[in-house]
Amino acid sequence: MIEPNLPGLSVGKQCALLSISRSSFYYEPKGETEMNRDLMRVIDKQFLETPFYGVRQMTWHLRNEDHLVNEKRIRCLMRLMGLMPIYQKPNTSKAAKCR
Repeated sequence: MIEPNLPGLSVGKQCALLSISRSSFYYEPKGETEMNRDLMRVIDKQFLETPFYGVRQMTWHLRNEDHLVNEKRIRCLMRLMGLMPIYQKPNTSKAAKCR
């Protein structure tokens, strides 16, 4: 929507008209590092085999495969990939049995 070479209307004024900051016009995302992409491939492959692995078990599995990772990185990558483990959730809507 913003044209940088528009005569008579600078980029700053165009950004002001659209109510966006000028820095967001020039911002280019860096993307993920090659190491993170490799980890994401390994996580995805393992998650297809064991969809019940959460962050702790996935970290343990990756450490056994000689990857230097911590839970914080694995949690961030799994959240970025949208992976949620399958587990039985508590059923709190049922009333307790009366004696």
